[in-house]
Amino acid sequence: MRIDIISVLPELLVSPLDHSIVKRARDKGLLEIHLHDLKDYGKGKHRQVDDYSYGGGAGMVLMVEPIFNCIEKLKMEREYDEVIFTAPDGHVFSQGMANRLSLCKNLIILCGHYKGVDERVREHLITMEISIGDYVLSGGELAAAVITDAVGRLIPGVLNDESSALTDSFQDNLVAPPVFTRPSEFNGWEVPPVLMSGHEKRIEDWRFEKSLERTRIRRPDLME
Repeated sequence: MRIDIISVLPELLVSPLDHSIVKRARDKGLLEIHLHDLKDYGKGKHRQVDDYSYGGGAGMVLMVEPIFNCIEKLKMEREYDEVIFTAPDGHVFSQGMANRLSLCKNLIILCGHYKGVDERVREHLITMEISIGDYVLSGGELAAAVITDAVGRLIPGVLNDESSALTDSFQDNLVAPPVFTRPSEFNGWEVPPVLMSGHEKRIEDWRFEKSLERTRIRRPDLME
């Protein structure tokens, strides 16, 4: 998979995308991540990429021309499954969305910034808009990192145990059950005996029941 990320501050993404599982995916050659500085497509000697909003109002707006030029250049080199825009009013990111995107071959992620982008970008260049929650960030770089991490870890061969992803929270619309490790007793706090019983069916049933219980308590909205 290849992910091209367009940003006015691509340096914000260097560290988050060069560690842990994402780094493993890149080292294995399973995931390519390319950062593109939108200012390289800016206008004039100052590489301008933003301007004041027509009609007045606070905040600057990313201009359509630099974004168009960057996306068009990328599209001349390969076909893209989706051109994603990180926006507070986009579709809320979910595990199901990550699953679907992990099957794609090439993605573009455009990071929002300032007051937003010229609406013509959203109307004519973007195929998918994603929000990671009902709040506003200084820019879409952190959202792009979240999307890339969630999608990248699902690529076959990235995780040492691929079945691990299948038991993550939200894969079956439930949150994950409690987990324990050694020692079996600490400070009077004991591991549930069923987990040490070696009885696979009983353990599986216990985990499912705990997932249901935890979902009802912590995320009742998922039960709907």
